[in-house]
Amino acid sequence: MNSRSCPALLIAAPASGQGKTTITAALARLHARQGKRVRVFKCGPDFLDPMILARASGQPVYQLDLWMVGEEESRRLLWQAAGEADLILIEGVMGLFDGNPSAADLARCFGVPVLAVIDGSAMAQTFGALAHGLASFQPDLPFSGVLANRVGSTRHGVILRDSLPEAIRWYGALPRSTDVELPSRHLGLVQADELADLDARLDAAADALEASADVALPPTVSFAAPLPRTVGPLLQGVRIGVARDAAFAFLYQANLDLLRQLGA
Repeated sequence: MNSRSCPALLIAAPASGQGKTTITAALARLHARQGKRVRVFKCGPDFLDPMILARASGQPVYQLDLWMVGEEESRRLLWQAAGEADLILIEGVMGLFDGNPSAADLARCFGVPVLAVIDGSAMAQTFGALAHGLASFQPDLPFSGVLANRVGSTRHGVILRDSLPEAIRWYGALPRSTDVELPSRHLGLVQADELADLDARLDAAADALEASADVALPPTVSFAAPLPRTVGPLLQGVRIGVARDAAFAFLYQANLDLLRQLGA
C-alpha cells in the first residue's frame, strides 16, 4: 500500500476550556458546507465532543490517540481518511503538551501541523508571546498557526493578529458570543441531541471564521500506509443489541465497527 496525502490540522490549546471543540466544529462546518469532505478525529476518551463534531462535519468521528488507540491503529485511521477526505481535523485533549502521550506527541508522530486555539478575551500583545511559546517550546513540533477565541470586537482581533511573529499563521478569530459558544455542564459539553439550535450555532461560528481570515486549506500531510490487518469472524452468527437513546448515548463508533468486522 502507498502513502496518501491530505490537508490536515491538529487543533490544540494552552489548556482545557479554551474552545477547542467550538473551533474544530466551526472549521468542519465551514469547509463541509463548501462541498469538501471533512473527516474529524478526537484525542482521548471522550463521548460528548465527537457528537458535536459529527454533526458539524456530517461524518462519523473516531478516537485518535497514541495511548488509547495506539500508533498503528491511529496510522490506519489517518491513512483511510486521507483516501476519502479533502480535509482532516484532529481535536486535541487538555493543553497541547499535557499528558504522556500528549497531543503534541500525536502531531509530531504523524507530522500533522498544530493550530493553537487561544482564549484572547483578556489579552492584547501577550497573545503573541503565548503563541510564540507554544510554537517554540518543542523545536521539532510541526506548528502552523493560531486562532483567537472569544475576542471582544473586530479591533480586538486585529490587535491579537498584529502581535504574532511573522512565522505564525493567523487563522482568524471567533467573537465572544452566546450565539457561537457551545453550552456545557459539570460533565462537559451538552449532548448534541439536546441542543435544538446546534446547527444555527455551528453556522454562526463558521460565518465568523469566514469573515475574519483566509479560509484556504491548511498544509498537506503525507500519511504512511499501515501494516496489513486481518480480523477473523470470531463473532459470526452472534446478534448484539445496542441500547441507544437520550440516556444511553455514550458509544465509541470504533467498537461497533469492530463487532461488525468480527461477524456480529
